Amino acid sequence: MGAWSARHRKSAVFGWLLFVVLAAYLGGAHGSTKVTDAESMPGQVARAARILDDAGIEAPAGESVLIQSATGTADDAAFRSVVDQVAAAVTGTGRTADLRSPYDTQAISADRHSALLQFTVNGDREEAVKNVPAVLDAVAGVQAAHRELIVEELGEASSGKWFEDQFANDFQRAEWTAVPLALGILLVAFGALVAAVLPVLLALTAFIAAGGLVALSSGLLHTSDDAGSVMLLVGLAVGVDYCLFYLRREREERAAGRDAETALKIAAATSGRAVLVSGVTVVVAMAGMFLTGIADFQAMSYATIIVVITAVLGSLTVLPALLSMLGDKVDKGRVPLLHRLRRPAAATDGGRIWNAVLTPVLRRPLAATVLAGGLLLGIAAPLLTMHTANLTFQQLLPKGNALVATSARIEAAFPGSPSPATVVVKASDIGSPAMTAAIADLKARALAGGRMHGPIEVTTHPAQNIATIDIPLIGTGNDKASNDALKSLREDIVPATLLKVPGTEAPVTGSTAGSYDFNEQMTGSMLPVFGFVVAFAFLLMLTSFRSLGVAVTAVVLNLLSVGAAYGVLTLVFQHGVGASLLGTAGVGAVESWVPLFLFVILFGLSMDYHVFVVSRIKEGHDRGLSTQAAIAEGIRSTAGVVTSAAVIMVAVFSVFGTLSMQSMKQMGVGLAVAVLIDATVIRGVLLPAVMSLLGERNWYLPRWLGWLPDFSHSEAFPPAGAPLADLEGAPRHRVGV
Repeated sequence: MGAWSARHRKSAVFGWLLFVVLAAYLGGAHGSTKVTDAESMPGQVARAARILDDAGIEAPAGESVLIQSATGTADDAAFRSVVDQVAAAVTGTGRTADLRSPYDTQAISADRHSALLQFTVNGDREEAVKNVPAVLDAVAGVQAAHRELIVEELGEASSGKWFEDQFANDFQRAEWTAVPLALGILLVAFGALVAAVLPVLLALTAFIAAGGLVALSSGLLHTSDDAGSVMLLVGLAVGVDYCLFYLRREREERAAGRDAETALKIAAATSGRAVLVSGVTVVVAMAGMFLTGIADFQAMSYATIIVVITAVLGSLTVLPALLSMLGDKVDKGRVPLLHRLRRPAAATDGGRIWNAVLTPVLRRPLAATVLAGGLLLGIAAPLLTMHTANLTFQQLLPKGNALVATSARIEAAFPGSPSPATVVVKASDIGSPAMTAAIADLKARALAGGRMHGPIEVTTHPAQNIATIDIPLIGTGNDKASNDALKSLREDIVPATLLKVPGTEAPVTGSTAGSYDFNEQMTGSMLPVFGFVVAFAFLLMLTSFRSLGVAVTAVVLNLLSVGAAYGVLTLVFQHGVGASLLGTAGVGAVESWVPLFLFVILFGLSMDYHVFVVSRIKEGHDRGLSTQAAIAEGIRSTAGVVTSAAVIMVAVFSVFGTLSMQSMKQMGVGLAVAVLIDATVIRGVLLPAVMSLLGERNWYLPRWLGWLPDFSHSEAFPPAGAPLADLEGAPRHRVGV
């Protein structure tokens, strides 16, 4: 691929540009089809959503206005007057319906200091989000006129509006922060503007093209907002890294005295192959997420696979074409100070820091293995206490957020009311005496158990023979009290009442039910996904290096880095240790999807460094160096590029750790910590120590595995200054890369 691109430079470059433009245009014209509620959640929640969707019933976006007085009560004339003013203001917008006064619904707190005025916003979910700003302004006007009271609005439409705006702002901030960060780090790494800009441009064009492809195919596999964030996160990280590996090897060979054509061909055969193996590993790891059966995960997995394949394609085609066109002009735009500070690309001493670390590690590999392994196991220890949950509204939003404050006030005055459990009843005759009696019995049993409370609201749809019953649960929404109440409702109360009527379905949905079902699905899919990813990563390493030792080492070291990341996540976000440094607080749980997502992403990304480093070690060993000498040369010669690549990844991931959403923070911090550990403790200490202990056993492949396909690739490269035959026509020599 590298040789073809170098010979057909214009075709490769303009072909890539045409591909990016067409993909972006067609994707934009097609638009994105998003994951539906019925697809996004498993279990009874999905069944409830399907029943409502099939019946054409879309629950309107419900809103509540809290009117609260520190001194007065709902019985006071002044309090009633404010309630009436809010009702008039909300109705006056012309964008609301089904207004319910607290004096009619008895939505008044036990201490009589708080009341909830409830209504719905016109339109479906998307239209409601567009309509709600006018309603929010009307409520804010009443609040401004009555500073002695609290008058605040909260509901599905107002929350949806905040999430929509915040998501767009965060996404924009991530783009405008991560890209300059990556560019700045590359400037330091290369000391030249052109060399620094190339990887960033290729990563961005790969992301743009992948975004268009994902949108274009979203009719077949629906996408989500989270998929876009993940695609940017991973696409920028791997796109820059792949180009960095390729470009640094080409620059290294040029600095060693090889001509431009030879340097490019060697880079294609070595770093190009490492990029290909790494990309395939990331794709296979991400494919494991399809085993979860959850549409959001499948959307994130698909988007990541597309952006990684696109980044690999760009690195192996348009990058060699650009390098062939530019030649040594790739060093144009040198930054004087930075360029002078840079060591020559061909230097193999890896810098004083890496020398200081590597020398004692190779001298005492057993001690280094025990110390580094013990350190990582200690960091990973908190994962034993990890509690995962589908985070509630209050946990998901940043500390001090106005919506969270309003939600907390409503929760304190009306426990359970912001997100009750909803029983969706589908019957052959919803108005029959038997069903009417069953619903009444359900309400009585729910209130008698002490785990649920009023007000219980029943909404019937006679034409569709469907009813929805909203039952507030005790607890915070995803704690043990709420889950126990949900289980009691599902396993005891509903079967003993509604399901006694023949031909009735009654799944229970709501935020607590969604969290519970999602968590159960995630827990059940952990083992299959982990097994799939580990098995295929092992097979890829085994066939890529024809070595049992390399494959086993890769899997074990990656598991250690993932475990350490899990430990940090649990310590920071569940227990709150150091959370204030990230502008957040411990929320008592880790988002349900984060551990599994981190596992597949990290197992793929960790192979970037592993394949790149071990390829250089194998290259030295196959040139005749002893294993010990090959390890020393391989680690030192790749230290600079691995450090640069890791710093870029950590910087990009850390940007996501600064975003507003708790789930994005957890994902960004988890990835940043894992990559940092992987590039330092794993690659700098454990990998050389373990390989040094294994010695020649690193390259052992049992005879009974000789049938495995041979994907290893090698070239016998001539000394610097000698010509190199065309890669496509030259005979292959069995010398490992």
